[in-house]
Amino acid sequence: MVPLIELRGAIPAGVGMGLDLVPVYVVAIIGNMLPVPFIYLFARKVLIWGSDKKYIGKWFTWMLGKGESAGKRIQGKRGVGVYLGLLLFVGIPLPGTGAWTGTLAASILDLDFKKSTIATMGGVLLAGVIMGLVSAGVFGAISLF
Repeated sequence: MVPLIELRGAIPAGVGMGLDLVPVYVVAIIGNMLPVPFIYLFARKVLIWGSDKKYIGKWFTWMLGKGESAGKRIQGKRGVGVYLGLLLFVGIPLPGTGAWTGTLAASILDLDFKKSTIATMGGVLLAGVIMGLVSAGVFGAISLF
C-alpha cells in the first residue's frame, strides 16, 4: 500500500523471503487496490478545498484547471483508449507508474470512476504478473547457486 513501492516491492520481498508466490500475489493485489477508491474520491475534493487557500490556492486551482481541460481533450480524442492507456501506465512496473499515480491522474482528469478503477485493477494485475515472473525467475536462479 506504500506509494512508489506498491506491489513492485511487495512481490519481490515476499518471494525473496521464501513465501509462496500465489498468496504473495493475492495479498499484494489487495493491498495495492485498497487505497484506489479513496484516492479517486478525495484527491479532487482536496484540490477543490485548497483552491481558495492563501498559499496553495493558485497551484491547486491551476491543477484543477489543467486536469479538467486535459481530461476533456483526451476523452474527446481518444475515448476508450484513455482507459487502455491508464491500464498500461499502471501495469508497467516502474517507479511512479503505479495505482496511486494512475488513480490520482484519473481523479484530476475527472475520468469515469468505474472505468478508471477497472483499468487500474487491470494494470495492477498486469504489474503483479510481471513482477511475479521476474521475482520467480530471479530468486529461482539465485537458489540454484
